[in-house]
Amino acid sequence: MNQKGFTLLEAIVTLVLVATTGIALLDWINTNLFSLQRIQAAQQRNEATRNALAFIDTVNPLENPQGEEPIGVYKISWNALAVELPRDGMNTGGYTSFFQVGLYDTEIEVHLEETLLAHFTLRQVGFKQVRSNLDF
Repeated sequence: MNQKGFTLLEAIVTLVLVATTGIALLDWINTNLFSLQRIQAAQQRNEATRNALAFIDTVNPLENPQGEEPIGVYKISWNALAVELPRDGMNTGGYTSFFQVGLYDTEIEVHLEETLLAHFTLRQVGFKQVRSNLDF
């Protein structure tokens, strides 16, 4: 007897193999999409943190201990708490300097719209000029 074409059993086996392969492929694509989303979120947090660090470097916690500032699409807020209260600084010659200095832990939050992207603490030195050449 000459048979031509596929039998029903062969067609079912082929469909099962194609469906199984398709499901595995879709699962692999889905996993890669989730990984890509996590990577993009990490890059956005990294960018926000770098922007916040660049900005907070310009803030003197002794004169401006707390505040909030929009920087591009981000909103950066900070609150500095004294670790060491301000006291007279010393210059390289061992004499009282023109400045008072204090040590601060600055808590920083970075938001994108209403979403918190980053929250970290940074230790900073705060300073304020309290004397001049005319005082000596």
